[in-house]
Amino acid sequence: MVNRKNYLLVKQHLTYLDEVEQITKDSLDKYRFCLNHLLRWADEELLSKPTSIRPAFPAYVSSLPGRRAETNISITSQKKIIQAAKRFFDWAKKTFPRQFHTLPIVWIEALRAPRNAQGAEDHKFVSLEEVIKLTTFQVEEDNLALKRDQAAAAMLFLSGMRAGAFTTLPIEAVDLGDSSVKQWSELGVQTKNGKRAITYLLKIPELMKVVEEWDSIVRNSLDSSARWYTPIENCWGEQSLSTKVPGKNRAQALSKRLRILYKTVGLEYQSPHKFRHGHAVYGRQCSKNMSDYKAVSTNLMHSDIKITDQIYAPMLPEEVGCRIAGLTNEPPDQLEGELPEYINNLTDNQLASLLMSTAAQRLLN
Repeated sequence: MVNRKNYLLVKQHLTYLDEVEQITKDSLDKYRFCLNHLLRWADEELLSKPTSIRPAFPAYVSSLPGRRAETNISITSQKKIIQAAKRFFDWAKKTFPRQFHTLPIVWIEALRAPRNAQGAEDHKFVSLEEVIKLTTFQVEEDNLALKRDQAAAAMLFLSGMRAGAFTTLPIEAVDLGDSSVKQWSELGVQTKNGKRAITYLLKIPELMKVVEEWDSIVRNSLDSSARWYTPIENCWGEQSLSTKVPGKNRAQALSKRLRILYKTVGLEYQSPHKFRHGHAVYGRQCSKNMSDYKAVSTNLMHSDIKITDQIYAPMLPEEVGCRIAGLTNEPPDQLEGELPEYINNLTDNQLASLLMSTAAQRLLN
């Protein structure tokens, strides 16, 4: 049975997240789900004295059943539940120092997924080859819904947008002239935590062609405030663009439609969020320096490049193997990184001045 004091404490923490930190409703629901596991784990014991509860919280979380009873909860879910608990204890320790005075800070900092779960899951993402197969598969000319879904697959990969933002994106927020997307709340775009930014599309010709064709269809048929991923009406077997405002569950509808597209093409389904991961991996692989990689992270609207590096675009095992195999003690044929770019941007006079200055410095030494 859940301890009432624990329940009220968690409820107060959720109110704090809502009113003070102003996280979105979707995020708040996820925190509530994660903290319910914390309440069940503590049972009748006080959360102010968690160090004596057995099994320890990470061990308890790792034993939780997944959606299918024969498997445990995914490692990604384990990490989210433990991170939510860690955030709760950090808040409680600071907000109620007397009540939580016996709880060591080191115990809170040590909360993490079990060691045997670290890195045990393969990083799943949509590859460029996969999205090209999805978007270039020949569908019937009058199947407007599948053409729209192919454009969605291309746009999700090129933009790296979240499903919630993409499905609320109006036509006026898309500017293919400079490959930009206005993810602005004032235009109705629902981003995570209400973030606001102009983001940009990857320049991949095969995918841009699909996006441009669909953009032309909706732009010539609908008002600029209509959704770019617009609903499709079916009347007596004939499909047409709908002017209706999509419902609140539009992101779930996108998932269902992508399942149909995957099944049609004959590929194993991956969720809309895996296109975002694919965007991050492709961006990292094509980055020539840290400035490029930082641009990828910023384009994903991440506040910290660590999020991009650790969650969205970790280096794949085969990449590590290739790079290690290519390491030698021989000097490289040419300079890499930002120095060549810097030198190439210098004028003849600037380059001559730099060489003279360097030569003079070496003579003095």
